Formats: sequence, structure tokens, C-alpha cells
Amino acid sequence: MAAPFRAKIKTFYSIAQKTAKRKDQEEKNMEERIYRNIWKEIGISDAQVEERLSQLISTFFYDENERLYFPVGDDMAYIEDTGNNDARTEGMSYGMMLCVQLDMKEEFDRIWKWAKTYMYMEEGENEGYFAWSCQTDGTKNSYGPAPDGEEYFAMALFFASHRWGDGEGIFAYEKEAKELLRACIHKGENGRSGEPMWNRENKQILFVPGSTFTDPSYHLPHFYELFAKWAYEEDRPFWAEAAKVSRQFMKQSSHPKTGMSPEYAEFDGSPVTKVFEWGRHDWFYSDAYRTAANIGLDYAWFQTDIGQTQAVSRLQYTLGVVNKENPYMTYEVDGTVLNQKALHPVGLLATTAEGSLAVLKDPVQQEMINSAEKELALWWVKKFWETPLRTGKRRYYDNCLYMFAFLALAGKYRIW
Repeated sequence: MAAPFRAKIKTFYSIAQKTAKRKDQEEKNMEERIYRNIWKEIGISDAQVEERLSQLISTFFYDENERLYFPVGDDMAYIEDTGNNDARTEGMSYGMMLCVQLDMKEEFDRIWKWAKTYMYMEEGENEGYFAWSCQTDGTKNSYGPAPDGEEYFAMALFFASHRWGDGEGIFAYEKEAKELLRACIHKGENGRSGEPMWNRENKQILFVPGSTFTDPSYHLPHFYELFAKWAYEEDRPFWAEAAKVSRQFMKQSSHPKTGMSPEYAEFDGSPVTKVFEWGRHDWFYSDAYRTAANIGLDYAWFQTDIGQTQAVSRLQYTLGVVNKENPYMTYEVDGTVLNQKALHPVGLLATTAEGSLAVLKDPVQQEMINSAEKELALWWVKKFWETPLRTGKRRYYDNCLYMFAFLALAGKYRIW
């Protein structure tokens, strides 16, 4: 064997060994990750947290009057949007994420089977995606998808695979996740009909497939970091870049003074000013509340800050100081208060509190935190603890966001 060839082989194996070691270390780091319990830091005992969590699970899943989870037959269930009397991919995928975090496999599988049975589209322009809204009997209200559902489905499925192992058919969770992500970025290629859910050039998630704008609250860089490890290998560079792009977008789309982001935004982060037939979406309103929570969970999982975490501090100040007497209103992104109450006040509180994970940073960085910002972040957490789940017809969206925030602040919203 010629010396130059032997040298190349040696170099190749050296690179392969280093890559394998790096991957092993990354997996080890994820397994050993410490999840911060903010409840404990404000003086709430583990026993109190567990008692509250037990009550929340009971209400959300099983209470006859206030639950959102509804079993169907022996092996299916749906999450109902009680305000609109339908089942949405948003709520179904949220329900699956809650179940995998709470180690509730039966409920997870029931929700997933209902989604695959009634929501999944096997033909037409949107084959490979899920119909975003169905009646509770399974009849599709629409044959269009909503990308936030798909990304939550995929993430929950990966976690299920890692936590419980893969089964057969639709319960081969990892394969289902990979195939869904493949559709999300490759539809429209190689003769496959339809449009992708991400803009393949700028790596931003779209409001709907084929649209020319995005929804800031759909940007989940902490999910994309994991897709970059677990998706089909050829797609991993796309997701790694998408994570970077989304963090930058979070920074750009948040108002520099108020921290508020719009519901719909152009790719440069500016609000979409067009008024749609279903209304305006250039304001800080329901969808937009989730952005602070996303920034908080992203920081909790990956401790990456390129300036996007400042949006949460600004938002907490705008709502908790400037508008302290009545924060639960509708706003222009510049902070102008409109004469319209927030449709989901508990959701707004929950997400703003969850954003505190980004403000409080890592314990070793405490000396770097502005004391006033820290005090305000903890005030939001305490205010959230003192607030119960929402009751009544409009409880769905608020209580989904509430459950996520409670788990995140307890250090129980984890990478599996």
C-alpha cells in the first residue's frame, strides 16, 4: 500500500474517531443535563410542586368538567379546543408533548392514533401532513396544515422513541418523526406534490406551506438543535442552520423597547401589516405570547444567547412595570395599549413567567444578571404560582401554555 494512501486512510479513521467521540460526548452531556427548578429557588418545596402537578394532571386530563383530554373507544383520544369545539394539530401535538414529559404512554398513544387516523393526509397536495382542524368526530374541517403542529408532533415522537422505545406501525415513533420532517422540508422536490413548511433558502418556518411570511411563535430553535442530531442524516445540516436562523429571528422580530413580537412577521422580523379575511395579526396578541416561552425553554436546554433573551426582560418590564395595573390587554408591538382585553390572559401570564428561564440565566452567571431584571423575573414566576388553571369555555389555549410553563419552571420539561 502506497504511503500517501496509508496516510489518507489514517487521517480518515482519525477524523471518524474524533467525530464518534464528539457525538458520544454530546449524548452524555444531554443525559447529564441539570434542569433548573425555579420553584425551589423561590421557596416552594418539592412536595408542594408534586402536589400541584398532580392536581394539574388530574384537571387537564381527567376532570369531568374541566378536562381537555377526551378518550374515544379503547385506544384513541383527542385534545379539544373548547373555545372552538374542534381538535387541532396544535393541541394534539401539545398533548403528546405533555404526555411524554409526564411518562403517560397510554394517553400519548391514544392521541397519536387519533391524529394519524383522522388528521393525517395520505393524498393530495398536502399528503404527508396533518389537517390542522377536525371536528371531534374526526371529520376534517380543513385540508390544510399548520406547521407548529408538525414540529411538535416530530419532537414528541423522538422523545417517545427515546423514553419508551419504538413499537410497530405508527408506533415506530422515530421513523414517524423522521418521515414527517422529511416531508416538512422536501415536499415539492423530486416529483412529490405540495410545498415545504420551511423556506429552503432562508431556513425559516412558514405560516403555512407556500406562504411568504412566518409566525414568530413557530420558531423553535431548541427543537431544531435536536432535529439536527436525530433527523435523517442528509437533513441534519438544514436543521442545524435553522436553529441559528431562528435565534437570530427571535431577536429581530421582538420590538427593541417592549420585547413584543407580532403574530405574523416578514422574514426580516417586521410585522405583516396586511389585514387578512380572518383579521389583523401585526399586533402582540394570542399567538405571539408563546415567543417568550420559546426563548425561555431554548435557553434552559441549550444556554445559547445571541441577544434574543433580552426580549423577555423587555417584555416583562413592559407588562409588569409600565402596565402593571392592567397588563392583560391587547397591544401594538410598540407597547401602545389597545381597547381590547387579552383573549388568553392566563396564557400570557404563563408564557411570560416561563420566559424567566432566559432572564435568570445559569446559576453560575448570577453575578452577570441585572438585579432589577432578576427581581422582576422572579415576580412573574411567583405571580404564576399564585394563579390557577383557567376554567370555562376558553380554557384550552391558556391551560396548554400553563402546563408547559409549570413543567419548565419545575425543571420537568426535558430532552429525552
